[in-house]
Amino acid sequence: MSQRLVMTPSLQQAIKLLQMSKLELVEEVQQELLENPVLEESQVESEASSSEEESKDDPFDDIDYEAYFADVESSPTPRAPRETGEELPTFENTLAKPQDLPAHLIWQLDLSTSSDTVKEIGRAIIGNVDEDGYLKADIEEIQQIGDFEREAVEETLALVQTFDPVGVCARDLVECLLLQLKHLGQEGTPADTIVRCHMGMIQSRRYKQLAEILEIEMDDLEAELEIIRGLDPRPGQKYNVVSSNYVVPDVYIVKIEDDYQILLNEDGLPKLRISPVYRKMLSRGAQNTGRETKEYVRNKLRSAFRLIKSLEERQRTIYKVAQSIVTFQRSFLDHGIEKLKPLVLRDVADDIGMHESTVSRVVNNKYMHTHRGLFELRFFFHSGIASTGGGPSVSSLTVKDRIRKIIQGEDQHRPLSDSAIVKVLKNEGLQIARRTVAKYREELKIASSSQRKQVFR
Repeated sequence: MSQRLVMTPSLQQAIKLLQMSKLELVEEVQQELLENPVLEESQVESEASSSEEESKDDPFDDIDYEAYFADVESSPTPRAPRETGEELPTFENTLAKPQDLPAHLIWQLDLSTSSDTVKEIGRAIIGNVDEDGYLKADIEEIQQIGDFEREAVEETLALVQTFDPVGVCARDLVECLLLQLKHLGQEGTPADTIVRCHMGMIQSRRYKQLAEILEIEMDDLEAELEIIRGLDPRPGQKYNVVSSNYVVPDVYIVKIEDDYQILLNEDGLPKLRISPVYRKMLSRGAQNTGRETKEYVRNKLRSAFRLIKSLEERQRTIYKVAQSIVTFQRSFLDHGIEKLKPLVLRDVADDIGMHESTVSRVVNNKYMHTHRGLFELRFFFHSGIASTGGGPSVSSLTVKDRIRKIIQGEDQHRPLSDSAIVKVLKNEGLQIARRTVAKYREELKIASSSQRKQVFR
């Protein structure tokens, strides 16, 4: 005798559906509707008149199902009016798409020259340009692509570097910025000299020393640096086509007076039911249905019932998790990010009587719409920072927001160090280490105090 843990098909499907986003779920259900003839989408009209239909004779009693399926199997597959041998493009492929960087450069190349050799070299160059607009191959590598002459490659590269976007096909950052300064008519200016010879001094913020080298006043240096700051270090990004990702809320939290109501978003999700046609095939009235047909229908029925049950369980579980989150984070809903409480998955799991792994699957890729904004369910789960004086712990997200606001309100000419921020937080009752402040600041993409310091007035 031995015990084994076996995952039933029902459990496997329930887990699969639970971790799907709303859009993935709709796609999965639509696919099941196509593959399982026993499933059909419930129609409102039919349900409204269901009580009347129950009192009448079943209209399917007179159908010879065996003959019907025999006719279907023997009937030829309908064909399209015109057989071209090619698949029609999908709807998405018929839509206009923004022009990407290579296509934009090739279009300019074709307009700029009639020479086949220059076009061939130009395409070789463009084929080695990355998404930021930089040429990732040297002259020798371009030569080897088509056994080109070095002089021809250099001339073609100079041509392509005049194309839009300005600074494209540069081999490094300095060349990219110099191409843009040339386009602006800034060759030979202090800005040109800074980019060409003194980029390291800009990065280390040695402005006074740089002004002395260039023999210009600090105010003039600031004007030159403003020109450089206006340049684009990644000119190709404006043509980098990125597909949009749409977020569909799974749960709506609606505030009604002083209470919050939880509404599951089932918009677009088909209401499933078992087809009465196939129910009839397994009833006592359908004695002429063959054994193999009945077995096929039984298997499809099991699959259909399993899907419907899993969908119902998924919705119930999401509702319970959302309800628990609202209970724990009511202060956030009432007052905002400053009142977000520390929360871990185990807290919700214990509250709703489910396993922690189940809660983890629910909060991934699920979104909650509230009057405070749209949030992923995982947003509400954060570790806590201890408060001084025995007060309640504070969410790490709340601490990050407080750090961001402290830095926003600092004197830009005397920015606060991480140690100074620790003291400010301690005075507010938050006990936090300096390295934790540095970690949170970096996660907020905020520079260090030395980099934030405003030198020019």
